Amino acid sequence: MERIENRVFDELRPGDTASLVRTLTHKDIELFAILSGDVNPAHLDESYAKSDMFHKIVAHGMWGGALISTVLGTELPGPGTVYLDQSLHFRHPVGLGDTITVTVRVIDKTEATHRVVLDCRAINQRGDEVITGTAEVIAPTERISRPRIILPDVEFRRKGRRYEHLIEMTRGLAPIRTAVVHPVDMPSLLGAVEAARASLIVPVLIGPEAKIRAVAEQAQLDLAPYEIVPTEHSHAASIAAVALARAGKVEALMKGALHTDELMHAVVDAERGLRTARRISHVFAIDAPLYPRPLFITDAAINIYPTLADKRDIIQNAIDLVHALGIKQPRVAILSAVETITETIKSTLDAAALCKMADRGQITGGLLDGPLAFDNAVSAGAAKTKGIVSPVAGRADIFVVPDLEAGNMLAKQLEYLADAEMAGIVLGARVPIILTSRADGTLARLGSCAIALLLARHKP
Repeated sequence: MERIENRVFDELRPGDTASLVRTLTHKDIELFAILSGDVNPAHLDESYAKSDMFHKIVAHGMWGGALISTVLGTELPGPGTVYLDQSLHFRHPVGLGDTITVTVRVIDKTEATHRVVLDCRAINQRGDEVITGTAEVIAPTERISRPRIILPDVEFRRKGRRYEHLIEMTRGLAPIRTAVVHPVDMPSLLGAVEAARASLIVPVLIGPEAKIRAVAEQAQLDLAPYEIVPTEHSHAASIAAVALARAGKVEALMKGALHTDELMHAVVDAERGLRTARRISHVFAIDAPLYPRPLFITDAAINIYPTLADKRDIIQNAIDLVHALGIKQPRVAILSAVETITETIKSTLDAAALCKMADRGQITGGLLDGPLAFDNAVSAGAAKTKGIVSPVAGRADIFVVPDLEAGNMLAKQLEYLADAEMAGIVLGARVPIILTSRADGTLARLGSCAIALLLARHKP
């Protein structure tokens, strides 16, 4: 194992030097910002930085100072050094991709106090001095030699980044007029207003007016810009919202403070609902921080035990959705407990049939494979170990679950064990239905609205 050793006071001579070389990355900047709390937009906001005096993102000044400290504490004098004083002059900014050589040089030492003064400077790849200064330390008098500590890898988990991307994709699109059904609690009313402020929807608030206004007063929201359609209760609000959609007066529905079953009962009504020839289904659009691409799970909310024909529509709905979100040929993993076709496990038989249906053009627009166990769908390594050769294994975008129970448990596990954000939407009806949960955060609610907007404006 590599060791870290110091140089004791008696060994130090004027002119002794030590250096390190480091190239600035965005990860360095983010990690320094997390540790210091310094979120100055000059370091983190590219659009702001372009208008700043340097016209680019630059490192925090003390990032370079920290590198000087690194050399002093690990190389010269090394372990046992006590920092007393440091002066720094910042000559030039350090930008992303710049390679910095930091050098410290002994210039003076005091025998009685074991104090050492060192010249400190950092030079970029063009030879420009970016930092100069001096440091004063107490040098160690005893030899220290220790195994060099291996630091853990750092991975950033930025929740909601995919929803931010979806919201950005909506820029320039006209917001969709949306019936918000029974928004009589804080999360649902705030979610609708926030989506309106983000230019994603034009909300039509449907429900008991007194309750809606009471929540608005509690949240200090001004409802003057928004239309309110008063109804007696949540059931009447669902019927009124569906009627507006049938009449073409709204382009989407958004669930408020009522149970999903109550809203969907009005949606699937045979005479006055919003059915089409396609089976209605639900898709969770999940932002899992450690998964390298968007992740969609279907159906985990509407169809309890879908038939083979139902699954065909469920898959086609999901494929059509992700096309609207910019994924041209999504990879569809049809999940089961195993990756082999097994007569006693119905989901494996359905998977085989669905893949053949795709071969014959009954499902279009995506690459299907299945049955696949979940590990094979998400991990190329697991698929390789099991000898699975597939364009989908390890790279799936859409995960088709056997039934609602399996899908709901999978989605909730990702939410609570993998720190994932959840956005939900119902497809296959005449208009998109934004299906949010009371537990959803603001970004997930905005993500659901962005998905509905992109779907409503998508031109195949």
